[in-house]
Amino acid sequence: MINRLRRQFIMIAMLSVTLVVLLTAVSINVFNYLSTDKSLSGTLQMIEENQGMIPQFPGGKPGKPPRGQFTPETPYSTRYFVLYYSADGTLDRADMRHIAAVTEEDADRFLSVALSRGEGMGYTGDYKYYVTRTGDGRYLAIFLDCQRELHSIRTFALISLLVAVICVALVYILIWLFSKKAIEPTVKSVEKQKRFITDASHELKTPLTVIAASLKVLEMEVGRQKWIDKAQAQTEHMTRLVNDLVTLARLDEEKPPLRFTRFDISGVVAETAESFRDFAAAQGHPLELDIAPGLFCRGDEYAIRQLVSVLLDNAVKYADSGGSIRFRLEAAPKGAVLRVSNPCAGLDTTELDKLFDRFYRPDRSRSKQTGGFGVGLSIAQSIVEAHHGSIRAECPEDGVIQFVVALRG
Repeated sequence: MINRLRRQFIMIAMLSVTLVVLLTAVSINVFNYLSTDKSLSGTLQMIEENQGMIPQFPGGKPGKPPRGQFTPETPYSTRYFVLYYSADGTLDRADMRHIAAVTEEDADRFLSVALSRGEGMGYTGDYKYYVTRTGDGRYLAIFLDCQRELHSIRTFALISLLVAVICVALVYILIWLFSKKAIEPTVKSVEKQKRFITDASHELKTPLTVIAASLKVLEMEVGRQKWIDKAQAQTEHMTRLVNDLVTLARLDEEKPPLRFTRFDISGVVAETAESFRDFAAAQGHPLELDIAPGLFCRGDEYAIRQLVSVLLDNAVKYADSGGSIRFRLEAAPKGAVLRVSNPCAGLDTTELDKLFDRFYRPDRSRSKQTGGFGVGLSIAQSIVEAHHGSIRAECPEDGVIQFVVALRG
């Protein structure tokens, strides 16, 4: 249990840290991309406003510093070319003076991009373009070389991803190193609770045994009396509760006292379930068994018998009057599946997960009549978890509850 708690703590902490780091890295990269894209768009708009040229002093006058991101060096450091064409796709002129990587022979290829994309801005390869109408049926297409900017964006994204991975790895190491210290108060509380249950259970066993023996002796001397019968019934009731608490405490240990062997689960389940047939019939519940033969499972045979007993006992106690109990064992791809179902009117499907909580009883008056403690399903869950399986409660149809247990082969 402690190891499971530690794993859950590490998993939750790492998931939280990973999400925060990932969101931070994504946000920074999105901001970087938007900022670069805005800068490139501004350059294209400036070229368009100046009829395909970058002025020497954009936004300012000679002798005064330029405004914005442009400097006197901008006309010499910006690589671009301009295509002038008509609506029918005829290229009128190609201005290639400000770029060396593209020649007039490449103009047709870029012209087809401008014609297919239409007016507006976009990207094609390492170029950001801006297509705009200059007059009646006349268009201007500006292609800005943004290879350096795109390379910078990709490099920044790669570096930020690498830094994020390193940070997550370092945080994982730190969380793993300090996780024991973080869950130490909870561990101590759980250990004290388990120790209290175990000690109290052992302390109660002796007086309960003495009381039971004394009641038998008293019955032999004075004969059967209803008061003695009531005292004996309550003593047996308390003895079962103490035994259940001891069982839960043992199953909660990091290494529960189970002997894992490979055994015939079909035979074990059939034998245990068959022993409940008369008990179920006496309570007015026909027991329908459908057990697949020849199935084997690796686990503790005694614990599996106890699991079947708990599920069938629970079904007999809480099945509606006259309702049939269906017990099924079937093969699964990785083991075997147990299904136990019984009619249960007024079932609250929102509380199915709570049925496995210790001492949880959805209907208090009904639970008292059946003599249940609310720990049987907790024992079943602990047994299944010790076998690395799963158990769940579901409502396959209205007024029917079914418990499904998946065990590994």
